Formats: sequence, structure tokens, C-alpha cells
Amino acid sequence: MLRLAYLFERFPSFGQTFCYREVAELRRQGADVSVFSIRRPTDEPAQDWDADIAANVCYLPDEAELVKEVDRRIQLAQLPDAAVRAIKEWDRRTDFLRLYQAAYIGLRLQENGIHRLHAHFAGMAARTGYWIKKFFGIEFSMTAHANDIFAPRDFEITLTNLFDAASLIVTVSDFAVSQLQEKFPKNAAKFHRVYNGVDVKQFTRARFAREIPLIISVGRLIEKKGFSDLVAACSQLQREFCCEIIGEGPLEEPLRAQIRESELADRVRLIGPMKQREIVARFAEANVFVLPCVMTRDGDMDNLPTVILEAMAAGLPVVSTPVAGIPEMIEAGVNGELVPCGDVAQLAKAIDSFLVDRNRAQEFGRRGRELAAKKFSLTESVNQLRELQ
Repeated sequence: MLRLAYLFERFPSFGQTFCYREVAELRRQGADVSVFSIRRPTDEPAQDWDADIAANVCYLPDEAELVKEVDRRIQLAQLPDAAVRAIKEWDRRTDFLRLYQAAYIGLRLQENGIHRLHAHFAGMAARTGYWIKKFFGIEFSMTAHANDIFAPRDFEITLTNLFDAASLIVTVSDFAVSQLQEKFPKNAAKFHRVYNGVDVKQFTRARFAREIPLIISVGRLIEKKGFSDLVAACSQLQREFCCEIIGEGPLEEPLRAQIRESELADRVRLIGPMKQREIVARFAEANVFVLPCVMTRDGDMDNLPTVILEAMAAGLPVVSTPVAGIPEMIEAGVNGELVPCGDVAQLAKAIDSFLVDRNRAQEFGRRGRELAAKKFSLTESVNQLRELQ
């Protein structure tokens, strides 16, 4: 039986349903998974999480209590010498809490006989995993996603340090594997692609029954999602439609202003965050899913947006852009259309093609659902993770 611990910066997180699904599926398959979370989710809408999973997350104490507890363990000589030396030498340098978190979690892993740790995102959780290995010799692996590898922040423990220390590095697209192998050739053999998985049985098929067709999109209201291009494309459509953008984020007010200035207030709605079951219900009412992703000035971009997989699982045609791993999900002319980033005219044309021809939209959606079930099966993705571990 596979036995390991998962470490997250925040779990379960409203915007990271793929993390929750992975843990839930591992447990369903019989793996013994302990979950640690550095922070508690706060000010987030509630999802319909499994009560047993959510109730058994080990949350770390806040800074003052954490430091006090680790200092107490040092006084009792309960920490490895490597941990004591590093904590004293690092003192209060940037990111010092990662060392204290590593000491706190590592002791619990050691006490429970857990010898493998997996961290999601090449960020706070992975940097904590790095120190756990240094202090306790516990092997750690990680899943790298998007901004954490395409536009990483500067820390003394760099991506190179993390990749050197990790026993396994998973990422979610062939595109990302290729990019990482080229940039970090020393660790090329450690990189493996495991797609985010989806269970199509959890998604109601789109009905394509609305008199006025519905365009739907989901995501954080941030630049790389391309929502400003979606609003601009909506202003070029010459037929009746409704457009709903589900999500929240820092660009909410600029997008609302763009909608007003484009005189689209009666057609385009920013409706805030929704629970997963509510999103599933909206997908079933829609005619097309649109996510016109772009690369930002600092190189950040989406990698394999889970919402596209979810739209495919719902049997919706998808309009997006050929950014990172998106072409691994969307085959133009088969289950959706890919348009050049920032090309609003082509975006509007692609959207309109699914609004005007419902039979075409249904056929593309059917192919997308079949692809989601075959290529992006949650069960298969977790099987691959288990084999790699």
C-alpha cells in the first residue's frame, strides 16, 4: 500500500479543486495519505468537500506558536543536528519560516513512520519539503503547475535547488516538461507529465436547449486568463447571446468598466465565484466555453487550465488559444477552436461559429467529452502518480 504525506500551502483551496480531487482519488484507490497544510483557507466560499478529508488535514500553527514549539523541541534535543544548525544559521533571513515549518512537519512524519512527501506547486510547500529532506532525510517530490515555473518569484532556495533535491518532479503538460528539461538539463530525467484528471461522470452533459445561447467562462479575474479579450469579442458578435464569467480577482473593476463602456451590461455578466456543483449546473446550460489565455509581460501563462477539462467533461465545445499545454486538450476543428492570442476578431468568429450552429457545437462537445474520459481520466492520472511514487 502506498503511504505518503501531501503538503500544500493551503488546503482545501476553493480555486484548486484538482488538488482535492487528487487526494480524494488516491484515498479511494486505497493509498494511505496524510495531508498537511501550511495555512488554513480563509475568506473563501465553501465548496462541497468530503467531510472526512477536510476534517483530517493537519494545519500548522501560526508564526508565534510555530516558532515557540520548534524552539521547545530544540531545547529538548528532539530535532536532528542538521535542523538545529540550519535554523540558527538562517536566523531571520527571508523565508525563515520554511525551516520552522519543515521542523514541525518533519517531526510528525518521523513519528508516524512516513518516508515520502509530495508538495503541490514549486513554491512555499516545495521549499518546506526541501528543508524536510535536508533535516530528516525524507524523500520529497513535487507537482509544478504554471506561474510557479513560468514566472517564479526570487527566493534563496531557487527552482534549481528544489529540482536538485526532489526525487521526482511532476508537471501537467508535455509543453511544461519540454520547457523544464531544456532549462534544467541536469534534472531532465526527473520531469514527468501527469495530466490533471477529471471524472466525466460528475458532469451533466450540456443540453444546448437555450433560446438565447450562453457563452460561459471560469477563472480568476487576472491578466493571463484573457477576459478583456473575451469582452472585446462579445462586442463584435452580431446576434443575441448571454455571456457569464464566473470568478473573482483583481481585474473585476476594470472588466466591469470595459463592459459598461462597450454597452454590454445586459449581455455580459461577472457573477463572482461559484461552488463546483453550481459551475456544473451552469455548464449544462451553456453553448460554448471560452478561455482566451495570454502570456503576460513577465512570462506568466496558464499551463493546462482545469476548467477547460471540466468544460470538455460537460460536453461543451471550447474556444481558447494555443498557450502552453492547451493544444494538448483542444484539437482545432475537432473539439474546439484555437485562435491567436489577442486576436479579438478571430476570437469573435470562433465563438459565433458555435452560437450559429448548435449541431456543430453538440458534435464538438461530444468529441471533447470522449477525449476527457479517455485522455484525462482522473483514475488514470492518479494511477500514473502512484506508479511514479
